[in-house]
Amino acid sequence: MTASMFGDEPAAPTSSKSGYLVLARKYRPQRFSDLIGQESMVKTLANAFRTGRVAHAFMLTGVRGIGKTTTARLLARALNYETDTVHGPSLEMDPPGRHCQAIIDSRHPDVLELDAASRTGVDDMRELLDGARYTPVSARYKVFIIDEVHMLSKSAFNALLKTLEEPPEHVKFVFATTEIRKVPVTVLSRCQRFDLRRLDIETLSQHLSNICEKEGVKVAGEGLTLIARAAEGSVRDALSILDQAIVSSEDGAEVPVDDVRDMLGLADHSRLMTLFGHAVDGSHQAVLDEFAGQIQAGGDPLTILKDLIELSVEVSRANVLGDDYAASGPAEWTRLTKEIAAKLSPAQSTRLWQILMKGFEVAQIAPNAATAVEMILIQLAAAAHVPSPEDAVKAIIAAQHGAAPRVPNGDPPSKNDDAGVTSMGQPASFEGILSLLESRKRADILYEMERFVRAGEVRYGFLSLQLEKGAGGSLISNIQRFLNDETGDHWEIEQVRSSAETIQEKKERERLERIQDAMQDEFLSDLMGRFPGAEVLDVYTPDVAEDGEENIVHVDFSSQPVNRKESR
Repeated sequence: MTASMFGDEPAAPTSSKSGYLVLARKYRPQRFSDLIGQESMVKTLANAFRTGRVAHAFMLTGVRGIGKTTTARLLARALNYETDTVHGPSLEMDPPGRHCQAIIDSRHPDVLELDAASRTGVDDMRELLDGARYTPVSARYKVFIIDEVHMLSKSAFNALLKTLEEPPEHVKFVFATTEIRKVPVTVLSRCQRFDLRRLDIETLSQHLSNICEKEGVKVAGEGLTLIARAAEGSVRDALSILDQAIVSSEDGAEVPVDDVRDMLGLADHSRLMTLFGHAVDGSHQAVLDEFAGQIQAGGDPLTILKDLIELSVEVSRANVLGDDYAASGPAEWTRLTKEIAAKLSPAQSTRLWQILMKGFEVAQIAPNAATAVEMILIQLAAAAHVPSPEDAVKAIIAAQHGAAPRVPNGDPPSKNDDAGVTSMGQPASFEGILSLLESRKRADILYEMERFVRAGEVRYGFLSLQLEKGAGGSLISNIQRFLNDETGDHWEIEQVRSSAETIQEKKERERLERIQDAMQDEFLSDLMGRFPGAEVLDVYTPDVAEDGEENIVHVDFSSQPVNRKESR
């Protein structure tokens, strides 16, 4: 097997003949000290190298572009670092060692890279492991770098596992993956795991600013913040976007924030806050007009919706943190966010986030994304007229003491005790939850709850229950999602032991009791004696009884109800 390159591009060649080099390659870290935001991992590795407790296998995980492959190559260099004066593994690779450049160029015979995304089979793994039996050609260790290791087949993992259990002393493995949950536990347990951190917006913005200074280019500070936000913690993505922004500018001129915003398809952040503010104020016409203006200006509907979701989180943070809140951006962003947060309670801001999240799922599959987002904005504005749970509770308490107050943005409360629902339509009992499910036509959840749930404690925002055998595996999550969506608040559901009857058991018990009481009637007893084998199925009271008769008895010798008067 020969050395090959998969995943990221190789390190930047030093020759000027290579022409223009993209920033993601030009500024790829060449030493561990160049890594940003990964101080915890570097500290752990430094301690391991200093004490000689170096693992035989490493597992690197994190989002795309965070530096997994780069770190793997740095580890390969560190393990094989050697100079005239240094003859052991070292993280301090300055000056470069004998093997450094060959490893950087992916041409060292003892450092082999495998892309598991394209070579997933057991035969590929056996070929690699066969080479592991032989000692290194020139370096200290044979280092096997396997990128996207979660893509390996089950058979390939099994083949790898034996070598991981009893690795040769001259072999080291470095695995990289974006899907750590797909890697078998048996493999994970034999590796030293490092979770590479997603970079926060401030750190990434500063990194981009430093690179702009080295490149001699100018980009507006707010533009760098927008790039860092769009990159979602990925250094490689951020550098790729920065490359594009620099190319779009005039020679020597600063890249304005509007150009960055247009390039990313983003709405102006202040306009985004205006849009969100109109929704919070419940101004339907204003929110639709502002959204139409942003679309007309070139905004992407789904991007606007995604930005609104992020803004709703910032508003919630500002709501909770108060004066300690600071936005990731200009001071004006902080002021505007706090102004919106002042109009909402924590529960209300959470409700808006839930509406946006649910709407985002729908908008992604809608035939027309812009129309879908319009409907979501209408829903947001409508939610502004719904009282907060805190105000609702105050109204309920006031109503119970004989008062009939108006709650903010709402109508006077009205009781509905028969449905087991509080005065504001929020379930406060198990029967109330069932009634809400029935009114919303959620027969799928209602069916399972009546048959497989024993109710425990029930209060607004909390439900405890015991599940019986036969309940669906997603029943609890379905109940929780339904209650969260209906109430706009987060519900906690806890499994406990309960002696309560299921609704189905209760109905059956009451049916038998009705039959037992009915069988005390002399006429029915005589009638049943005339038909051997007959069985009473149920007894019920019709809404309108003829001739004052109340009981209608079902018996199995007839498909029609038998009325006492008719039988006589």
